[in-house]
Amino acid sequence: MNNYAQLESAFKGLLAALDHLEAACERRLKTDAEHANLEEEHAVLQDDRMRLALELDEVQARAKSLEQANGEVARRLAKASSTIRTILAHGSAPEP
Repeated sequence: MNNYAQLESAFKGLLAALDHLEAACERRLKTDAEHANLEEEHAVLQDDRMRLALELDEVQARAKSLEQANGEVARRLAKASSTIRTILAHGSAPEP
């Protein structure tokens, strides 16, 4: 093989290596972009999770408050019902 053929062969090898390097760089850029998108999606999901956790805490506190109010209303209704029954039975309001 003469020098020209060796040089041409080496040049073709270099071009092939450059093609492989370019393909690897493109794959790496694509992977990095996908990774960045995943990190962004993860951050959005974390924000949503925190917001939903806060909303859940608020809803649970509101439910407890309503439950307590419901108990108080039930107690007052029972007392009023008892008073009404007494009035109907005796014709006058009971002594306080």
